[in-house]
Amino acid sequence: MTADKVYLVGFMAAGKSTVGKALAHRLGWQAEDVDDLIEQRERLTVTDIFGRHGEPYFRRAEREMLRILQPMRHVVVATGGGTFVDPENRAFINLDGVSVWLDLPLAELVTRIPLDGRRPLAADRAALEQLYALRTDSYRHSHLRIDSSHLPVVDVVDRIVEGIAAMPRLVARPPA
Repeated sequence: MTADKVYLVGFMAAGKSTVGKALAHRLGWQAEDVDDLIEQRERLTVTDIFGRHGEPYFRRAEREMLRILQPMRHVVVATGGGTFVDPENRAFINLDGVSVWLDLPLAELVTRIPLDGRRPLAADRAALEQLYALRTDSYRHSHLRIDSSHLPVVDVVDRIVEGIAAMPRLVARPPA
């Protein structure tokens, strides 16, 4: 694990994209968003990708995008809500950088999720609750958990910076 890359993980609508940009700005790093990169490459929205090609196709695209981003350093990567659930992705992320879980209760997340169909996995409330429980178990494997409930973005960024600074000294990445 190296401290020259931060991966933000967490449930949909947790603020990964927004916090990612703010954190990158604070650190003077680059910000990347896995979902945005996939949409640019596919020339389709995430919803359209799910509808036309299915979730397994999208998950393969996520895995490929992580590999494309791997050589980059001094970057904050906002992952999709399901990216860290995949054990292969989780291991990759935890070796490549610092994983930070933006943790919010489901009740707060639901108020942030638009009901316009842009979140294909949020259509059914019971299914959403099950998905939240499943994904939360995966997010617990992140290096750092940030309770970001009801906090402004600047405070979330402060907590991340403080949390990373308090982590045990990290091993430098071996030369390529």
